[in-house]
Amino acid sequence: MTLDEDTAAHFARTALGHVEREYPHKLDHLMAGPEDACTPGQLHPVFFGSFDWHSCVHSWWTLLTIRRSFAHLPEADAVDALAQTTFDEGKIAIELAYAQRPQSRGFERPYGWAWLLFLHLEASRHDDRDWAARLEPLARHFAAGWRDYLSILRHPIRHGAHANTAFALLLSLEWAREFDGELTALIVAAAQRYFSEDRDAQVWGPGGDEFLSPTLVEALLMKQVLAPQHFNPWLAQFLPGLSQGKPAALFTPAIVSDPTDGKAAHLDGVNFTRAWCWRALGLSGDNAERHMATSMEAIDGDYMGSHWLASFALLALLAAEERQG
Repeated sequence: MTLDEDTAAHFARTALGHVEREYPHKLDHLMAGPEDACTPGQLHPVFFGSFDWHSCVHSWWTLLTIRRSFAHLPEADAVDALAQTTFDEGKIAIELAYAQRPQSRGFERPYGWAWLLFLHLEASRHDDRDWAARLEPLARHFAAGWRDYLSILRHPIRHGAHANTAFALLLSLEWAREFDGELTALIVAAAQRYFSEDRDAQVWGPGGDEFLSPTLVEALLMKQVLAPQHFNPWLAQFLPGLSQGKPAALFTPAIVSDPTDGKAAHLDGVNFTRAWCWRALGLSGDNAERHMATSMEAIDGDYMGSHWLASFALLALLAAEERQG
C-alpha cells in the first residue's frame, strides 16, 4: 500500500469535501457570557469545517501535503485556490484573538496545538505561497502555550485520545526543530522526564474510544529524543517481547463495531496510528499492511470517520515512503 497519485487524489477529494462543511459540528468552546453564543464559522472563520477545529486543522495539513507532493494533480489546483482564500490574514487574526482569550487557555490543548504547529511546518514548505507567514502568529501563540503547559504538567497523559502527551509532543517537536530551539530543548527534556524510566509496557487496549496507540506513539517520540545507542536499549526494556509478537494486542488490528458512532469509529485511527508508528520505528513487517487494510474503507465511510481519518492514513503512507527513501 503506497502513496500513489490515485490515493493522493482520493485523500484530497475527501478532505476538500469537508474542510468547508460547517455542520454537524462539535465545538470546544467555553462561553464567558451570552455574547459568546456564536456559530462555528463566526468563532473560527478558518477552521470551521470537518466536524471540529482540530480535524479541520489536520485536514488542511493533509491537503497542503498532497498539494506539495502531487502538484500536477487537478486536486492540487483546487487546494491552492481554496487555501488562498481560507488562509486570509483577517480570518487568522480572528482565530488568534479567540485563542488569546483568558478562557481559551485550555482550548485544543495539546492535540489541536500540535496539529496547528504541524500545519504551519507544512505550509513553510510551499515556497510559492505566503501561507506560513500568515499562520505564524497562531503557531507562535500555541508554541508559547507549550511553555506554560509543560511547566504545570507533572505527569504525562497516557490514554490514546486527544489529551495524549506523547503524540502532541511528537508533532510539536518536528515544528520546534525548525522554528524554536528553546521549545525543542523543553520538549526533549519533558519527553525524557516523562518516559525514560518506562519499562515492560502493559498493553491492554485499545480502549473503546481511543484513536492513538499510546505505547507505540511513546516509542516513536523516544526515538526522536534519544540517540540510537540510548534508544535501542530503552525500547528493548520498554517492549521486551516485540520479537516474539508480544504484547499481542499491538499486533491485532482493531475492529470498529459501529462506524456511525464517533467514539467507536476512533478505533480505525488506532489502526492507522499503529501502521505509522510501526513503519517509522522500522519494525512493521506485515503489521502495518494488515492494520492499514482493516481501515482503508472507512476513509470514505460514515462522516464520523471520514472527517478525519485520511490524515492518519497519510502519516502511515508517508512513513513507508521515508523508510524506502
